[in-house]
Amino acid sequence: MTIDLNTYFDSYQDRGIKKWTGFFLSEHTAQIAKEKEQSSKTYPQKRQMTENEIGQIFEFAFNNNRQVAVQLEMTDIDGKYFKDTIGFIKEFDELGYLVGDTKVHYDEIRNVELYDFKKWSDVHKE
Repeated sequence: MTIDLNTYFDSYQDRGIKKWTGFFLSEHTAQIAKEKEQSSKTYPQKRQMTENEIGQIFEFAFNNNRQVAVQLEMTDIDGKYFKDTIGFIKEFDELGYLVGDTKVHYDEIRNVELYDFKKWSDVHKE
């Protein structure tokens, strides 16, 4: 039996990208979905605080070992604000604060609030 390759390739229809969808790992698909969800989230613009207000909250949080949530005066290309920087104030210097593991410069701060951390066990009790 002889197969005519010209006839075979003339009638062959490639499925294109469909044939590769089975090769995506579930972790990869989950990561893509997570990134898509995060990019669709929006964070509201908070009130611009004065330097004095910001300083008072940072001082209180530092002295009382409280976490803060800092909204930076930075937006993406669509004008959306980023997620707040949350953490304890580890140190500060002439440039700014170290909030968690993130250095926050004084001139980048739009708003700061005391952050009330809720344990997952407390959330389920409500």
